[in-house]
Amino acid sequence: MIRPTLLILAATLVSACSEKTTPPGDTGICFHVVPQADGSMKFNRLVEAKNLEVCAANLEAMRIKFLRMGGSQQEIYGAYQANFLFLQREGVLTSTSLEGPRYVALVRTGDGRLAIPGAMPAR
Repeated sequence: MIRPTLLILAATLVSACSEKTTPPGDTGICFHVVPQADGSMKFNRLVEAKNLEVCAANLEAMRIKFLRMGGSQQEIYGAYQANFLFLQREGVLTSTSLEGPRYVALVRTGDGRLAIPGAMPAR
């Protein structure tokens, strides 16, 4: 009989070996990321940015501009210095791979702007 501990260890090893989709690590370059039909990602250089927040702000401005032009895409992907950015209704999440866990980078304020978590006073 196989012990549960061995099953967990085996599952962990298999998942660690699976290939992950990682973004480019170009220093200071913000990318708009477009998923392709074949499952690959196309990285379009958007702007030079001094930090992740500036990159996210530029991606948000692009998203809003597309919406005003009649687009319907509410969520977009970006990349900055080896991190994916996921612009969603709740805010901006980040991850080092497309398949990995996502962490909150920026949250939306009551009026829809992006802010660093904890920067806005609680009501």
